[in-house]
Amino acid sequence: FTIACAELPSADNNAIRAALASGRPTLADFGVQDCPPCIKMAPIMEEVSQELAGKANILFIDLTKDKKLGKLYGVQMIPTQIFFNVRGKEVKRHIGFMDKQAILQELMGAGLK
Repeated sequence: FTIACAELPSADNNAIRAALASGRPTLADFGVQDCPPCIKMAPIMEEVSQELAGKANILFIDLTKDKKLGKLYGVQMIPTQIFFNVRGKEVKRHIGFMDKQAILQELMGAGLK
């Protein structure tokens, strides 16, 4: 059987760079579409992305589509969430499932207003 869920399109390096230069906090979630925690997080990421549109950048990077990005950002396990502040500097890295409250808390720490 398949699990149908809303999902963010996979971001490429240009999308990541644009997000980091936007002046908004950014969450880059590195994973693959079939890992259990990634599947569980997909609707949460979609919801946060919609709620914070224009206030924060929420990106999903599918490492099956671009393995080089995982190496570029030092991702060793999936899922890995990297939070960047409004200046594009990494401020937090987390490995594994994250719930909505934890994501919002980290984005506030990264400068979400």
